[in-house]
Amino acid sequence: MQVRLLDFTTLDTQLLTTVLAWRNHSDIRRWMLSDDEISLENHLQFVESLKNRADKRYFLVQREGESIGVIDFTDITQNSAEIGIYANPQMRGVGEALMNGLIEYGFSTLGVTMLIASVFADNERAKHLYEKFDFTETVRAFYKGREMIIMERRE
Repeated sequence: MQVRLLDFTTLDTQLLTTVLAWRNHSDIRRWMLSDDEISLENHLQFVESLKNRADKRYFLVQREGESIGVIDFTDITQNSAEIGIYANPQMRGVGEALMNGLIEYGFSTLGVTMLIASVFADNERAKHLYEKFDFTETVRAFYKGREMIIMERRE
């Protein structure tokens, strides 16, 4: 099943508000590097800033017209990009569709040869999803006192 990627910079305020509500949901926020709640004003400023950034891309992912989650690419270089992913907190079973969209866009559209994910060690669901898509652990570190696993997938 094909997914559709909608660039954050093209979304209307209603969809941006939906994405923000997901990001601020406690089940999502607890796995983010910054677990602070984000205001609508800050969110809209961030999205506006993306229009002038070649090193970051954020997408709302839709499948069959339904918004299923968000994928992002940061620290984009000629060879690599750091990635992020989160599902609509009201849905289950969409991780594979999100990962397929992420991998396709990263390798085919961006043309990078390596995708890099940072996962909190206690986020078993995310770690399992990345492993299922051939990401391998490369290093462990600590971030704000929490163990972090860096995982990579090469094309």
